[in-house]
Amino acid sequence: MIIVMKKSATDGQVDRVVEWIESVGYRAHLSRGTERTIIGAVGDARGREQIRSVAHLPGVENVVPILKPYKLASREFREQDTVVRVGGVEIGNGSFTVMAGPCAVETEEQLMECAYVAKKAGAQILRGGAFKPRTSPYSFQGLEEAGLKLLKKVRERTGLPVVTEVVNPADVDLVEAHADILQIGARNVQNFALLKRVGQARKPVLLKRGMMTTIEELLMSAEYILSEGNPDVILCERGIRTFETATRNTLDLSAVVVLKQLSHLPVIVDPSHAAGHWKYVAPLARAAVAVGADGIIVEVHPEPEKAVSDGMQSLKPEKFYKLMEDIGVLESAMRQVRANS
Repeated sequence: MIIVMKKSATDGQVDRVVEWIESVGYRAHLSRGTERTIIGAVGDARGREQIRSVAHLPGVENVVPILKPYKLASREFREQDTVVRVGGVEIGNGSFTVMAGPCAVETEEQLMECAYVAKKAGAQILRGGAFKPRTSPYSFQGLEEAGLKLLKKVRERTGLPVVTEVVNPADVDLVEAHADILQIGARNVQNFALLKRVGQARKPVLLKRGMMTTIEELLMSAEYILSEGNPDVILCERGIRTFETATRNTLDLSAVVVLKQLSHLPVIVDPSHAAGHWKYVAPLARAAVAVGADGIIVEVHPEPEKAVSDGMQSLKPEKFYKLMEDIGVLESAMRQVRANS
């Protein structure tokens, strides 16, 4: 249920509604907009009739049921776009955010060079994997805590916020201490214990779509995080598994459009994992700008041929510089299109 408060509602009246919602076993989620305040009441459907009684409290204008199974992630709950703030970076504010760096943290020298390239090109966030869940148990699994310490060290030197993956609920505190954004990878999109745990974290969460995950399932996974109290969720389309074998995955750009309509959460695209080959990454990244995504997360490596993970899909620095120039041109064009629409 959504409880819409009157424009004239006082803070005390809002607090009273929140207290009443929680007293009947529901969770209250507050959203203060520019026009008015709304409160999401999330709980067991069996208490739906009881929760409607909140309409009698002072300051309440209306009580509206949310029809979507994902309550807090829906546009019904929040009409305005959510803007996720990471340091001085805002994701979802209408600009295009670029997260760039290596698939895996290998050495301090490699990571520092990647960060230098990313910052020089104009990327706002450094990506790098310290924990690497792999299909094969014999593949490189990441430097783990040592990799996290390198990410933190490079962040302090460059000023670039860091996004890195967490794969185990027990590691959330450790990763949160070193990173600015916690990434949930495609293989863990329905690891509900992990989703609940990062929902209790104080850092934003980048949630990747699974290779066989529907849009509704992705939003339900986001709901797990939101329902635990973490409002800062970034959705990521990274390609889904289809019958096509020409690329590693099939990038579902229509998902960006649909997600932006159904949800208030920012949506970015991962062209690297969708393509599986560096030749296709730049065109897909440009398409992400055109389709209205809020950004991309892309793999960059100074020597992809020596990379321990996903070298084939990583851009060399000169290719990344050119892509960033193209993105700048496309951003300007898209702003003009939006202004004229």
